[in-house]
Amino acid sequence: MFKFTFKIISMLQVSYIREHQAEVIDRLSKRTNEANSLIEAVLKLDESRRGLQTKVDMISSELNVLSKEIGELFKTGHAQKANEFKQKTTDLKETKATLSEELSTTADALQALLYKIPNLPNAIVPKGVTEADNEEIFSAGTIPTLSQNAMPHWELAKKYDIIDFELGNKITGAGFPVYKGKGARLQRALINYFLDKNTAAGYNEIQVPHLVNEASGFGTGQLPDKEGQMYHVGEDDLYLIPTAEVPATNIFRDVLLQESELPKTLTAYTPCFRREAGSYGAHVRGLNRLHQFDKVEILRVEHPSNSYAALDGMVEHIKSILEELKLPYRILKLCAGDLGFTAALTYDFEVFSTAQDRWLEISSVSNFETFQANRLKLRFKNTEGKSELAHTLNGSSLALPRVLAGILENYQTDEGIQIPEVLIPYTGFSIIN
Repeated sequence: MFKFTFKIISMLQVSYIREHQAEVIDRLSKRTNEANSLIEAVLKLDESRRGLQTKVDMISSELNVLSKEIGELFKTGHAQKANEFKQKTTDLKETKATLSEELSTTADALQALLYKIPNLPNAIVPKGVTEADNEEIFSAGTIPTLSQNAMPHWELAKKYDIIDFELGNKITGAGFPVYKGKGARLQRALINYFLDKNTAAGYNEIQVPHLVNEASGFGTGQLPDKEGQMYHVGEDDLYLIPTAEVPATNIFRDVLLQESELPKTLTAYTPCFRREAGSYGAHVRGLNRLHQFDKVEILRVEHPSNSYAALDGMVEHIKSILEELKLPYRILKLCAGDLGFTAALTYDFEVFSTAQDRWLEISSVSNFETFQANRLKLRFKNTEGKSELAHTLNGSSLALPRVLAGILENYQTDEGIQIPEVLIPYTGFSIIN
């Protein structure tokens, strides 16, 4: 279902943009109306940078020649001529310094512009500008028929005293809930279940820092694109992580792997912190949108020729989890306008909330191709001994708040909230009442 052919390219490297200008503009146009002007600006800065670099290199070469000639002139007693050449070298050094400063400024401007350009969508990404243009490609599970007394999860949480939103608001603010009793145990059970499923599938569990430096944010593309959505610790210039993807992927920053070491597969549980824009209404009530939430992530570093097969495998893995939880779900292929800044292709998983009569996003699974690797300088040495950019992928497996919301709402009965059978060994109880 997810198979297709694709061309491996080094995303947003200037050399590729220069050699494939029309293709880059065409693909980028799926995401932004400014594609043409952005790429023209990149090429103009790159032309200027290369021209300045050529001039600097020529002066450096001339200075090397003059240096040797001056030495020979002094040796042969031609001091006056040597001093004339010395004056020429002084003038050339001043010109070189001026050009070098201009070169540095131009290179920085080029780099800053490249950081603002999103990844190129894969050829199969649908055109569109909003989530309404996303394509549903798969659905499974039976939507339960609830009693007339069915409640949304925020009312169930209050009824059974398992999540306290008001207490979290008192301690911190809106979007920071307090999990209590069986609610806390169910939360912990989900984390352990997700990690066990991921490690059984071959992902290596790690624990990572919950704060990262600026270089890590730039490496995975959260900076500068999502700077306003991240919590910043100003005194230490650190950022609270929006997802385990950031610290886990940065493990491989400035790393040269051997081809035989691929793939690299990791899973990690972390709390996640996001300063998302506030709004009102049922669609953001309760667990639907939080500033702090728990998530288990899976991540892969792949050979470019295998990354889309790996993406299919990640999708199938998450499907197996949702089928064990027996939650009704669907998979969407995101359109270009709804695609994340760093992604070339993304599949979203959504669980149906029967009590809210709406779909809740619970996972995004993405292939970034070489976009992050180019920023991270993440390479591998292929069988020919040449250095090549790797492909990076990641996905939520899974984000807890909306999975928990789906369980509370879809498993509610008049007697209480049933626990999915697969979770009972982790919770130690079969019902919340």
